[in-house]
Amino acid sequence: MPGPTVEMEPIEPQSVKKLSFKSLKRTSDLFSPTHAQLAPPDPESKKIRMNHKINLEYKGIKSTCEIPLQQVNSATTEASGPSNVLALPGSGDSSVSQKSGAQNALVVGPSLQPKGWSDGGISGKSTAVITASGSSERNFSTSAIMERIPSKWPRPVWRPPWKNYRVISGHLGWVRSVAFDPSNTWFCTGSADRTIKIWDVGSGRLKLTLTGHIEQVRGLAVSQRHTYMFSAGDDKQVKCWDLEQNKAIRSYHGHLRGGYWLALHPTIDLLLTGGRDSVCRVWDIRTKVQVFALSGHDNTVCSVFTRPTDPQVVTGSHDSTIKFWDLRYGKTMLTLTHHKKSVRAMALHPTEHCFASASADNIKKFNLPKGEFLHNMLSQQKTIINAMAVNEDGVMATGGDNGSLWFWDWKSGHNFQQAQTIVQPGSLDSEAGIYAVCYDVSGSRLVTCEADKTIKMWKEDEDATPETHPLNYKPPKDIRRF
Repeated sequence: MPGPTVEMEPIEPQSVKKLSFKSLKRTSDLFSPTHAQLAPPDPESKKIRMNHKINLEYKGIKSTCEIPLQQVNSATTEASGPSNVLALPGSGDSSVSQKSGAQNALVVGPSLQPKGWSDGGISGKSTAVITASGSSERNFSTSAIMERIPSKWPRPVWRPPWKNYRVISGHLGWVRSVAFDPSNTWFCTGSADRTIKIWDVGSGRLKLTLTGHIEQVRGLAVSQRHTYMFSAGDDKQVKCWDLEQNKAIRSYHGHLRGGYWLALHPTIDLLLTGGRDSVCRVWDIRTKVQVFALSGHDNTVCSVFTRPTDPQVVTGSHDSTIKFWDLRYGKTMLTLTHHKKSVRAMALHPTEHCFASASADNIKKFNLPKGEFLHNMLSQQKTIINAMAVNEDGVMATGGDNGSLWFWDWKSGHNFQQAQTIVQPGSLDSEAGIYAVCYDVSGSRLVTCEADKTIKMWKEDEDATPETHPLNYKPPKDIRRF
């Protein structure tokens, strides 16, 4: 038989407001301190805080309470010629009274006076008293009498735009690297077709093709002191080519993964290679001995440059850091952590002691040798920047993954031209990528290596004038950001 039924009492529904108040009370009971634990307010500390705030806010303005009253009266009554006293509208009497002047007058120091004020009046170093009557209806801002600070940002000089004047084809794969001969007669390019091709600078004709790598060639460097050319590829090989015999004479074994970047020391016979094994390796060119393995990065070392003085080696990595290295001991001197994303390219200025580094978040300039951050570039390319180069005239070029080639004024960071590469017939639009950028020795020609298997050469437009291509420059609004 079924058991007796038990009637449940109806549960009174609670409103959301009541539940939230209950939760708030429980939270306050748990986390809020009791009133007994709060320290009593200290009037002395409050007074110090208020004085500090007032001093920061009004340090450019002094009240006449600090100036003897006789000095104020003599400044207003005994002045001959044009007076330095400004009376704000709304005050009935133009003279400074002893009652209101001592309390409400503002004194502008000599640094805030216009130039014409020092010609006549009391003296060149006199103070201008600005009275504010208590019965004034309008409230005038003190910014009207404060000196406006001019923008200290350097204005860029006008530069002619760059144009593409030659397209060279011949590689069968992505063109990944480029290097110029010190005599400026030829340049070499390395490609994903595993070949190195040497081209004539003036005519753009192919002079020589070198084979030997079994993977794509990622890095190239030409020695200024020897007849050697160096190459690095994804096959972990670093080769030295004798340009008199046109063949590889040395191989440097040690990289555990592919090599990405090459750099030659300007004064010592040292070769530096960075790769995917997160190590920058220093080689003796002639003996093939690995002098140092500069380890410290957590990801691919994709950009390296060298200097004759400390820091002699600077590396950029996919771990978003830049490291300065002491070449005597093989130790890290300094680590820059300003970037938030991979540092894929760096460019050392040919004449100034500073360099720029490019990442997907921004392009930044740093000072040498201490690595002080100077400023960001005033625009943002908003793409992965694979390569950058700067010439002696202060024109910096950056090539992006989307085929954008931007030109910058080095001193001010102003982007004066934005060019877009055009893919060749037969290539996809997604192959509009720039992998390497390099100026020739004179700095008047620029070579870009691209994903559509072509090499493009750029030069300044001779027909451009400031009237046809005006300088569209706006100084940054907030200087503190840069």
